Amino acid sequence: MRKILALVALVFISLSCKNNESNKLDVDVSNLNVKIDLDRFDVDFYNTKPNELTNVKEKYPMLFPPQPDSVWINKINNKDEQELFDETQKVFPDFEEEKEQLTSLFKHVTYYNPRFLSPKVITILTNIDYDKRVVYTDSLLFISLDAYLGRTHEFYNDYPEYVKQNNTKEHIVVDVAKTIISKQMLPSRARSFIDKMIYRGKKMYLLDAYLPKIPDAVKIGYSQEKLKWAKSNEEQIWMYFITKDLLYSTSKDVDKRFLDLAPFSKFYMEEDSQSPGRIGEWIGWQIVRSYMQKNDVSLHTLLQTSEEEIFKNSRYKPKR
Repeated sequence: MRKILALVALVFISLSCKNNESNKLDVDVSNLNVKIDLDRFDVDFYNTKPNELTNVKEKYPMLFPPQPDSVWINKINNKDEQELFDETQKVFPDFEEEKEQLTSLFKHVTYYNPRFLSPKVITILTNIDYDKRVVYTDSLLFISLDAYLGRTHEFYNDYPEYVKQNNTKEHIVVDVAKTIISKQMLPSRARSFIDKMIYRGKKMYLLDAYLPKIPDAVKIGYSQEKLKWAKSNEEQIWMYFITKDLLYSTSKDVDKRFLDLAPFSKFYMEEDSQSPGRIGEWIGWQIVRSYMQKNDVSLHTLLQTSEEEIFKNSRYKPKR
């Protein structure tokens, strides 16, 4: 009987720790007065008639570098441009769902950063410029909708699977959050692999805070199968890093194998193709989560804490 009670107590403690971590980020933002100022440049521009172009240029001066009006009119009438616009309209006839998600995101950012000012959101098309799908300045946020038409869309046929799996509308709010976080965090001066992992883990933990309702797979950009592999092999991954003396390595090759965008991580084993890319980032995320679970510190304090101290006080123990 005592053994049963002891087991129940251990399970309860374990669940309590998980719930405490969840509760720490389950904040009430309902009373925050945050509204989205949104304009659909894509709709305004591609529906514009030549005699209305001046009005559009006045509304969006930042999007019209000096060019003769004929350049813009030709762009509007271009067959390929109109096809891209039509396909985007099929996926985004309105932007209400995404607007709601962005409102929640901005509220959470404001909760942790009261001085944060919600940027004006402008939807655009960039001919699927993957590297500039979201552009953020202090007052403006541009979202390239043609980069989010769905992983099976024919426009992405030439994209590798690990890239186009994130070309979905569900990833818009994640990409926006990541762009904001990149502006909020100072560039890393980390040289060792463990420090780089934890620096990226900090960014992922900010995603936890800013997007508490978004699934982990969407936040890190893994398929469910790849995320399951990471979770199932967490202990083996960690032991590999230790036994291969990689934690304090400063080799760029290690970064390429475990931190750079790639279809899979490179352990040089038969099952490499089953792993997700950027597995070092995922491990860094788990280390930061462990640190926040075991230390009563604020999000602001986390960002001010060195990667070395986070590692030391995380008491990270991979799941078996």
